[in-house]
Amino acid sequence: MGKILIVDDTLFMRTLLKNILFSGGHTIAGEAADGDDAIEKYRELKPDIVTMDVVMPKMNGIDALKGIKALDPNARVIMCTAVGQEQMVKLAIKSGARGYIVKPFQAPKVLDEIKNILES
Repeated sequence: MGKILIVDDTLFMRTLLKNILFSGGHTIAGEAADGDDAIEKYRELKPDIVTMDVVMPKMNGIDALKGIKALDPNARVIMCTAVGQEQMVKLAIKSGARGYIVKPFQAPKVLDEIKNILES
């Protein structure tokens, strides 16, 4: 099971994701509410995987992804995106994201994506 950093600007989404991940036996390394905080927490906590919201204040998820990849080229980041953000997903994958999950979250899909990334 993985140690996961959850990054989302809304507490509701972080809590929802946390509950899904706990149900799958994963450990929550920490949480961040914006991209700046995500990079700091990644440096400090060294999680196995980061779930990263795309749209956030201060620093968006794409820029935070790039910041984390600059710290650790092997970082495993999964983007969390709303339906209709296909262009952002393509940019995220080009920037080094390992995968993506779509909001609203469906537990089986979230857990499958995490499992696939941990096994790769």
